Amino acid sequence: EEKLSKIRDIPISEIDEFPDHPFKVLMDEDMEQLVESIKRNGVMTPATVRLKENGRYELISGHRRKKACELAGLETLKCEVKDLSRDEAIIIMVESNLQRTTILPSEKAFSYKMRLEAVKRQGQRTDLTLSPVGTKLERSSDELTAETGDSRNQIHRYIRLTHLIPDILKLVDEGKIALTPAVELSYLQPSEQETLFSIMDCDEVTPSLSQAQRLRRMSEEQRFTDSAVMQLMSEVKGNQVEYVKVPVDKLRSYFHPDTSMKQMTETLVKAMDFYNKHLERQRQNRDAR
Repeated sequence: EEKLSKIRDIPISEIDEFPDHPFKVLMDEDMEQLVESIKRNGVMTPATVRLKENGRYELISGHRRKKACELAGLETLKCEVKDLSRDEAIIIMVESNLQRTTILPSEKAFSYKMRLEAVKRQGQRTDLTLSPVGTKLERSSDELTAETGDSRNQIHRYIRLTHLIPDILKLVDEGKIALTPAVELSYLQPSEQETLFSIMDCDEVTPSLSQAQRLRRMSEEQRFTDSAVMQLMSEVKGNQVEYVKVPVDKLRSYFHPDTSMKQMTETLVKAMDFYNKHLERQRQNRDAR
């Protein structure tokens, strides 16, 4: 009864977002389905908020539900009001969002960091006792391992990603840079990362693990220069396939509108083979004269 008494409809205009919330609210097909569900049935599971000192509410879990309610044209959100400290709110916020089906590396990185820092601060409080076996920080890492399946070392690898500049971190989220090379790049100075990203963006390349490790050593040994990075990144990796890029609009006029990219590629290869044979015949005719 006490819990039910704290569930109420709160005006969305009185609910503030969680500061530095690490999880993205995507406008995708799942969001469209959630909006339609809320239009038909309302919010089935209340969001979680806490009351702030200024009388407004802070959203802890339910950011997607809040956005869906806004898109559905609702003015209130069904919420459970909890009496929580800042650190308790951070821990609950992270735990609730780790239940998502898909979590980006950047989301894991910042949420893991926020949770472990919150637990560390709790361990410094005199009103909270420490377990005789392991510190609160160690136990929090173990809890994250149990919840996510990521080992303690893997958790700390993700946390290293918070040292990446946004442009490189975006490449990690897009799957263009793997986790392990990204961890090595996180040890570069921000200005060095900016230089590296500029070269990657210009040449459309990304570093392998070996290259990332060498970039880190160059930084540590103060040998990180534009020319050195350009030379390193120009290396052809063992599994790298080089491409010649031609704007599609320059090719479409030679093909039927329904022709796929694969079919155009195969036709272009055949055309080049035919052209080379033509050039060879021309050479042979000149030699015969």
